[in-house]
Amino acid sequence: MDPHLETLQQQTRRHFLRSAGQFSVGAIALEALLGQTSASAPVGNPFASKPAPAPAKVKRVIYLHMSGGPPHLDIFDYKPELVKRNGQNAPDEFVKGKTFAFTSGVPKLMGTPRTFTQHGDGGIWMSDAVPNFQSVANEMCVIKSMFTEQFNHAPAELLLFTGSARQGRPSMGSWVTYGLGSENDNLPGFVVLISSGVQPSGGQSCWGTGFIPSVFQGVQCRSKGDPVLYVSDPPGMDRNLRRKTLDALRDLNETQAAEMGHPETATRIAQYELAFRMQTSVPEVMDISREPKPVLEDYGAVPGDSSFANNCLLARRLLEQGVRFVHLFDWGWDFHGTGAGEDIRGGLTEKMKRTDKPVAALIRDLRQRGLLDDTLIIWGGEFGRTPFREGRTAGGDILGRDHFPDAFSLFLAGGGVKHGFSHGETDELGFSVATGKVHVHDLQATILHLLGLDHEKLTYRFQGRDFRLTDVHGKVVQEILA
Repeated sequence: MDPHLETLQQQTRRHFLRSAGQFSVGAIALEALLGQTSASAPVGNPFASKPAPAPAKVKRVIYLHMSGGPPHLDIFDYKPELVKRNGQNAPDEFVKGKTFAFTSGVPKLMGTPRTFTQHGDGGIWMSDAVPNFQSVANEMCVIKSMFTEQFNHAPAELLLFTGSARQGRPSMGSWVTYGLGSENDNLPGFVVLISSGVQPSGGQSCWGTGFIPSVFQGVQCRSKGDPVLYVSDPPGMDRNLRRKTLDALRDLNETQAAEMGHPETATRIAQYELAFRMQTSVPEVMDISREPKPVLEDYGAVPGDSSFANNCLLARRLLEQGVRFVHLFDWGWDFHGTGAGEDIRGGLTEKMKRTDKPVAALIRDLRQRGLLDDTLIIWGGEFGRTPFREGRTAGGDILGRDHFPDAFSLFLAGGGVKHGFSHGETDELGFSVATGKVHVHDLQATILHLLGLDHEKLTYRFQGRDFRLTDVHGKVVQEILA
């Protein structure tokens, strides 16, 4: 990059104010001379695959995010004492001085109405809401001791996926593709799929690039209609004309890149070329009608639908083609109890019917194809749910729980993690983590570690500071590693 532009990119207002009185005409002249004599860096391929700096247990990731916060106390975290004390006032020491999203005063404890049993060689507790999860218990590594600081959806999702509760930081998938590149020249390294018709509360920042080059952002694909918006040729333009147009744009951008060396110019070149190649590669990989009928039935996928089941099958197809990071977002996990769909009895049963079947099918499918050992799957939400009834709905017939950041559960499966294993515990009522605490930054550090990336060394310099996904926190959770 042109040294002058690089200096400006690293400059902050504080730097400018501190040094403004010290710069002389001679210094300004020297800066100009450096700009004239420097050799601009050649424009390379920002998508190029890069070797992992350290031994990697996995090559690719599927992150299954249940947007809204699944009720972990009704899925994984069995609390017999909470069931025993159902309907009692929440102990003062657990709620005094704490702020909850929609609950005030003294809430009533709520034990789960679900039936829990143990499954797999490790005896993982699971409720009757997830019968298909139970069938793959020996592949799962359940963490019951997750916690975060954020109790509202958007900040919690941003913290989980970008390392900061505020917008403007690169997402986890972007960090991974920035660090490792892509294994397929015709597909993005980072793909996003959304089901249930709603984007996550954190918005597109959940797969954005923040201040690192935008070439590493997630590409949102659709399982219904055009797979990628605006990638098709407009009316009146055939593929040959498109190629000539892109060649002219490439020449102009390469001229600008040679003069200025700005990374976003290289990004534009790479994105135009990738879009051209995607016109033929994406429709093929996104066409699940090519799958055998038994596979479609196992996932519960229906060609032409826009569903979580279809997206799980698409995730497997994308991995097979070399996509590095696939992020699935599924809306509808905010179980407050404000409607029948948010009841932790029937509502959770119906939601899981559309969810645990394709997830279990995905795990089995990857295992059968020899892909699970070097793939990491993560399933979970941005926080958990309270051990008491949500304040607004406490007097009704529908059972719901409020947002809860202090303790929640998620699971991992695949390469590098222990199988049939449960890590960490909450207290007897589920209010706080008792053993094996895992912060969201620890989860981020662990995911990067399994990919062969050191979360403290995977950095990007911006405004005079080296930024990383885990900010200044995080440690690898060694206890869950195989």
